[in-house]
Amino acid sequence: QVQLVESGGGLVQPGGSLRLSCTPTRSIFSINAMGWYRQAPGKERELVATIASGGSTNYADSVKGRFTITRDNAKNTVILQMNSLKPEDTAVYYCNVRTSYSISFWGPGTQVTVSS
Repeated sequence: QVQLVESGGGLVQPGGSLRLSCTPTRSIFSINAMGWYRQAPGKERELVATIASGGSTNYADSVKGRFTITRDNAKNTVILQMNSLKPEDTAVYYCNVRTSYSISFWGPGTQVTVSS
């Protein structure tokens, strides 16, 4: 069974940076896109950023210009560089891998807390 291993969450002050990383425990065949979602307390899970197999990216309006998603195709690793963090970025961040055969994998989530 494939699992997604996330790392890089933690506590940071406003204006700081964090780097999230996600790697599957086994190779995943035919990936369409990889990305990050987040869920704050009392809110629904929302898209943060995705990157398609061809390299095109998509960002939530709230993170544009601050977050950057990149991907290492050889390692099936997806990175989310988060700069200029705000308290409203506080949430559990989930890695997602979507395949061309309609299977989607989710990581267990990593906590990001932005607070002074």
